[in-house]
Amino acid sequence: MPDKTERVLEARNLSKTFLNGSKIALGGVSLDLYRGEILSIVGPNGAGKSTLIQILLGLLHPNTGSLNILGVDAIRHRRLIAHRINYASTDLSLPYSLTVFENLKVYSFIYNLADWRTKVDSILSDFGLSEIASRRVGSLSTGQVAKLGIAKALLTEPEILFLDEPTATLDPEVSGHLREFLRKRVLDTGMSLLYTSHNMREVERLSDRIILLGGGKIIKEGMIGDLLKSNSAADLESLFLDTVKKTASW
Repeated sequence: MPDKTERVLEARNLSKTFLNGSKIALGGVSLDLYRGEILSIVGPNGAGKSTLIQILLGLLHPNTGSLNILGVDAIRHRRLIAHRINYASTDLSLPYSLTVFENLKVYSFIYNLADWRTKVDSILSDFGLSEIASRRVGSLSTGQVAKLGIAKALLTEPEILFLDEPTATLDPEVSGHLREFLRKRVLDTGMSLLYTSHNMREVERLSDRIILLGGGKIIKEGMIGDLLKSNSAADLESLFLDTVKKTASW
């Protein structure tokens, strides 16, 4: 269970505009992430998910707001917590000329991981990648590349893991195994997971809590069961579609 007494991420009033302020991508978003929690951020295209994730990762600088990660001002001193967080996305490319094993080895050296060989072998086994460890990434399927990306992110044993559409290229069976693995990892280590996905069924099965974005703002937030009950919704997908329709009519 998440430890609601320990915030590992605290964002307050984050906003971001583009085109000299004429386009509001994010408008005053505040959120918390707790130790051992799986928080999913969902929303239609253009809702602000990508902008929010990029700000949380330090890839974009907000126009306003504050961001504290693991007790550090992450806007001013990102380097102090860079080794304690990690990120995976289907949009991130891996060196295609290197093998699966070589990708993980290089990444281990970049982070100066102790006992790197044991950690690489373990993560290969965890993700069912041992049999293809000698294959070049360029020869892998999109699903295998996606699994390698997540394995790479977990190699550093992050306290916070950001996953952006991690199962978009995975078949249902592999996605199910990944959900179980991530849930077990969170329970075993206390890692916190911030997750984005368009797959509402997956979000409903994996998450402790969700945030629904629309128009750069938080439209709904809470535990999934509470949200379904308070909105008389049969499932998260129904709630999502209904909320998107209402938001579009504003």
